[in-house]
Amino acid sequence: MEQAAATKRGLWARIGFVLAVVGPGIITANVDNDAGGITTYSIAGASFGYSLLWSLVPITIALMVVQEMASRLGVYTGKGFADLIREKWGIRVTFYLMVVLLIVNLANTLAEFAGWAAALELFGVSRFVSVPLGAFTVWIMVARCNYRMVERIFLIATTIYVTYLVSGFLARPDWTRALHETLVPPVSRQPASYWITLVGVIGTTIAPWMQFYQQSSVVEKGIKPKDYRLAAADTIVGCVMAVVVATFITLACAATLHPAGVNVQFAEDAAKALRPLAGKYASALFAIGLANASLFAAAILPLSTAYTVSEGLGWEGGVSRDWAEAPGFHSIYTGMIVIGAAVILLPHVPLVPVIFASQVMNGLLMPVTAFFALQLVNDRSLLGSSVNSQRYNLLAWACVAFGGLGSVIMVTSMLLPSLF
Repeated sequence: MEQAAATKRGLWARIGFVLAVVGPGIITANVDNDAGGITTYSIAGASFGYSLLWSLVPITIALMVVQEMASRLGVYTGKGFADLIREKWGIRVTFYLMVVLLIVNLANTLAEFAGWAAALELFGVSRFVSVPLGAFTVWIMVARCNYRMVERIFLIATTIYVTYLVSGFLARPDWTRALHETLVPPVSRQPASYWITLVGVIGTTIAPWMQFYQQSSVVEKGIKPKDYRLAAADTIVGCVMAVVVATFITLACAATLHPAGVNVQFAEDAAKALRPLAGKYASALFAIGLANASLFAAAILPLSTAYTVSEGLGWEGGVSRDWAEAPGFHSIYTGMIVIGAAVILLPHVPLVPVIFASQVMNGLLMPVTAFFALQLVNDRSLLGSSVNSQRYNLLAWACVAFGGLGSVIMVTSMLLPSLF
């Protein structure tokens, strides 16, 4: 009896140990499947069928590499990404980077509230009710809860992404063709829009804010070097989960919307169009996933921005600090939510161009932030013997080159479309 009780206590102790480390990687990767991401994957599937699935393979590798470096920097330095950039390159470089990130993150926050409003409207709820309610919910959660409670809420939110897997299966994709176009990329003579969408997919999957948020989250959680392996596993699991969800969103739209010639401009269009083509359950699950993802990201993106600006300027910050302890941090978080929600309530706001442009901007900025991460993660004064190995550096530089090449192709296709 005593042995059984001891075993049970040991089991709960191990579970507690895992939960003390797990969280930042899973949350960061999954929240990237937000309204902008769902829109981009829906456009990819509806416009080009299965032909962009191949890109999710190298994107998965690149996502793992970039996020692992961010996690390792947080674990071994105890400092956020913006904090390390300021210390190494100075306030001027950090300031310009913060301005760009602020613009991109604000555009993304608009997308989240647009997604939340659109999803609830599919269930008959006016945006004049849903948007203020959603904004208040995400604000009060961070303003009044400590980090541990907020993280638990976020982890619960990640489980709702399973709706996209079910929706994808209900769409009955051509699995043989999907596998073939994943392994044999059909990239010859594709139009300029194909390459622009590709960079959008790269940008929405490996968004720059993710590096900042995950590293700051690791620091606030207090993960130590002795727990690094578990933190790395948390990152890998999160990345795989995120790309699996992205794959099923693309599959659902490729199987139903592409053959029907449905033009998708926003994720709401995909949810509506799925109803007559894949059934009411697929449509409802897609809409539920959109609502969850949008509200989830509407909390994370302003939080990431607040972390970044506070670290860059040397302010106190963190979810566990109240307004009196970290006024700048909470002011930025509140301001992002208020602006994002208010703009969505304005009439005639051109949301779709803003949303898709923000994803492309993510793609253009990703190699820049990845470059900073590579410089920092190879600094022995910061990480000692835990710097990148030579082989890991080759892989990491290849991932940065992959993102950079995508950006070059996108710009070239826009300026010289006759070449594509």
